[in-house]
Order: sequence, then C-alpha cells, then structure tokens
Amino acid sequence: MKTLKTLLLVAISLVASAAFAQQAAQPWNYKTKQLNRAEIDALLAKPEQVLVLDVRRPDELISKGSFPAYLSIQTTDVEKSLGYIPKDRTIVTVSNRAHRAGAVGDLLSSKGFKVAGAAGSLDYEDQGGKVARIQPPQPKAAAN
Repeated sequence: MKTLKTLLLVAISLVASAAFAQQAAQPWNYKTKQLNRAEIDALLAKPEQVLVLDVRRPDELISKGSFPAYLSIQTTDVEKSLGYIPKDRTIVTVSNRAHRAGAVGDLLSSKGFKVAGAAGSLDYEDQGGKVARIQPPQPKAAAN
C-alpha cells in the first residue's frame, strides 16, 4: 500500500511538472509587455498612478492569490466594462501566467488605455514576490 501511494505521488508530481513546463514554454504572442517582479514592484510603489486589473475568475483569485488592491473584471467581461476602467492610471493586467493578461492588455491598448504590461501572479511568486491570499466567506450555519 505504501509503495502504491509513493508511485501515485511520483506520477502526480510528474504530471504537474509537465503541465507547468508546457505552460511556461507557451510563446508570448502579445504586444503588451510581460512584466517581471522588479517591474511590477516599481509600478506598485506608486499606487496613486497604477491600476491592477485582475482578469481571472473568482475561484482563481481565492486559490492563487492576487496583489493587495485590484479591480476584478473577468476576461470575458472586459470589453463591456471599459467604462469602469479609469483612463488616467497606468494599468497592469494580471492572470495566472500572464497570457490572458497579455490579451486583455492588447485590447485595452487598442481602446486608448495606458497599459504598462501584463503580470502573472504565479510568475511573480516564482520570482520571490508575495501575493495576498483571499479568504472566502465562511458559510452561515443553518438555523434550527
């Protein structure tokens, strides 16, 4: 039984490693710059000038974390939500590995927004950065 558990753990590790390598090897096909940790930190040091736009689903925000303050608009809703995005701030778009963020950055740039670049929250963490972890609300106890 112990050997079976060990084999399962090794198999899961290999699959996860392969998935990560495949995702990391995805080519960058966006006009929007892919930001590294130092560039993100420099932008976040000027909170009055920057807007972090996180384009992930709520479950991803909870499981992966995000930057301390951000505007959350899912990728599919960005175009119909342009009126809620301030044009007087430099925008950093965020997703897990920056690919959705890159696509949204390209869209925003084409609409006249000032986009500094795209960030991957997981990439940021891989480079030593810290993201905020969001705790979902606890379910309410059923009334008896």
